[in-house]
Amino acid sequence: RAAQEARRGGEDELRLERFMKNKPPVFKGGYDLEGAQTWLEGIERIFGAMRCLDEHRVLLGGYVLHDEADHWWGNAKQR
Repeated sequence: RAAQEARRGGEDELRLERFMKNKPPVFKGGYDLEGAQTWLEGIERIFGAMRCLDEHRVLLGGYVLHDEADHWWGNAKQR
């Protein structure tokens, strides 16, 4: 079981590395509908190229939320 978890952790690291090599846009939050839409389109383009599963999209997308958006995401995950 420990070996399986270690392998999965290594896969997660490689996935994050591949994602970051695509230079995903960062979203900081605020009332910026156009910025949010632009961010989402950029992220979805990368996810499509990587053929990400939904569970990976959630983790990777959350990784590039910063400032106010990151605080919102942290609260949303707790609910």
